[in-house]
Amino acid sequence: MTALRILLLCHSFNSLSQRLFVALRKQGHETSVELDISDGVTEEAVALFKPDLLVAPFLKRRIPEGVWRRLPCLVVHPGPPGDQGPSALDWALLDGAPRWGVTVLQATGDYDAGPVWASAGFAMRDAPKGILYRHEVADAAETALLQAVRRFIAGRLPDAAMPQVRGAACPPAPARWRPLARQADRAIDWAAHTTAQALARLHSADGQPGVVDRLFGQPCRIWDGHAATAQALQPFPDALPGQVLAQRDGAVLRATRDGGVWIGQACALEADPAAGHPGLCADGTGSPNAAPRFKLPMTLALARQCAALPALDVALERDAAEWAELRYAESGPPQARVGALFFDFYNGAMSVRQCRALLAALEAVRHRPVKVLLLLGGRDFFSNGIHLNCIEAAAHGLGEDGVDSAADASWHNIQAMNDVARSLITTTDRLTVAVLRGNAGAGGAFLALAADEVWARQGVLLNPHYKNMGNLYGSEYWTYLLPRRLGQQAAQHLMQQRLPVSAPMAREMGLIDCCFDGMAAAFEAQVLVQAQALASAYNLPERLLRKQEQRARDEAARPLAHYRQEELSRMHRNFYGFDPSYHVARYHFVHKLAHAWTPRHLALHRS
Repeated sequence: MTALRILLLCHSFNSLSQRLFVALRKQGHETSVELDISDGVTEEAVALFKPDLLVAPFLKRRIPEGVWRRLPCLVVHPGPPGDQGPSALDWALLDGAPRWGVTVLQATGDYDAGPVWASAGFAMRDAPKGILYRHEVADAAETALLQAVRRFIAGRLPDAAMPQVRGAACPPAPARWRPLARQADRAIDWAAHTTAQALARLHSADGQPGVVDRLFGQPCRIWDGHAATAQALQPFPDALPGQVLAQRDGAVLRATRDGGVWIGQACALEADPAAGHPGLCADGTGSPNAAPRFKLPMTLALARQCAALPALDVALERDAAEWAELRYAESGPPQARVGALFFDFYNGAMSVRQCRALLAALEAVRHRPVKVLLLLGGRDFFSNGIHLNCIEAAAHGLGEDGVDSAADASWHNIQAMNDVARSLITTTDRLTVAVLRGNAGAGGAFLALAADEVWARQGVLLNPHYKNMGNLYGSEYWTYLLPRRLGQQAAQHLMQQRLPVSAPMAREMGLIDCCFDGMAAAFEAQVLVQAQALASAYNLPERLLRKQEQRARDEAARPLAHYRQEELSRMHRNFYGFDPSYHVARYHFVHKLAHAWTPRHLALHRS
């Protein structure tokens, strides 16, 4: 195949941009990235890189006319052919569309109305926008974009409309412009809406912008909705629609007309959400004297109000329909049991509270007679390491355990992450398998390596590095775990390059052990079959013996405590030292501040 020079232009290097970046490079195309900062910067990037093609997977502004008129520009639109507008997936969720799609079209003077190069469809499911975006949309976008690039190389012209290239029939949508979804379109009427209707609105606003609502009389934005079971609602027979009833795992239970919804995330707003900038602190600076204006677990964002709510705890081993962050299940015959520990933390971020809960769960299941223990992180992310939003909250007087500085909160969080990693590394009486249903990044990627094996779905991305967050050194025993898989030199190279790695690439380099094709449900079924085969293997006792002997040799050569001490000495400088890079990067990340430049490891044309 002819190799192209492709410039990826995106508002941020998000999961979809990373997925397409990796896919294009795998096809042999020389791919560079420019963040959409201004028209002048985009025009300069085109002049420097001289691309054959520009691809825009995630934009919030028009491509400059001077660029699209002289260079073929392909826009990846998260809607079927004919759909137009900035809230395509939001409207699909609000309307209950049974099928949806992704279209790759050529940029023109009209939004989403250019000639179509390729499209791909998929079945919708009951899931938040972010999960659909990182799974179904990303899969369809990769398929459609690679098809469009092949057509471009072959010299074929785009069509006004094209049959899709993947999945069952998904007819083109009526050609119409749908405006930006407003808060009025997402508003929840707790007295009138059913649980399904409330969830559809929460799902449509997942990630951004959230649903504007009121809790305890406080204006706020809310995210992360989960249906409550009848069992959860049983203690509240007289609950009124809209009433806040209980708390669990940082979320609150709120009654609907026909049931209830667990709401996991919130941020407080000023009295008038239209006034000021609701995404920042009231003074715009993150002052500790101002209430946080960024997303936090509900019981942290509205800590004083939630403190009076009863805790509605549940057993670790229970029905999957009963929502909580952690759940355990077992399967298989008595002599070959397989355990599965699920930990579904919002956006993969793990606070001190969540790390401690996961550690307690690991200790609890350590006594179960299982041969193989599967560690299944969230549907969307396996883990992304320490919880930067909760750390930022400490600077506003809302730190966990009463911690009131971001440096101290960071230190406590990395210690708690290390405790979880150490528990996995020292579990030697069974095989442990980290199962990546979703992406993994930073400390979450290395937490997965603490298991004996790592299995991932083919569409998963790993970001096994820390430097993008203000040049963090990182911990989670990575200096022990990564070299034993890749060797010292390859490990250092991976940490320095700061680029995403696809699951197939990770398998090829030895970073993970297995890569499975298929969507989420099929992947989980494959995982259980493979795990059962491991648990039933005739040589499992010998394998466990070798594992125990290797752990003893490693400990004698250099104790885990030494790796931890050295890593944390570097992290201490990141948190408490004279260089504020980590704190600045964290603040920019939490408050979603616009990028001022494109990092050089992405913008090859600026090297």
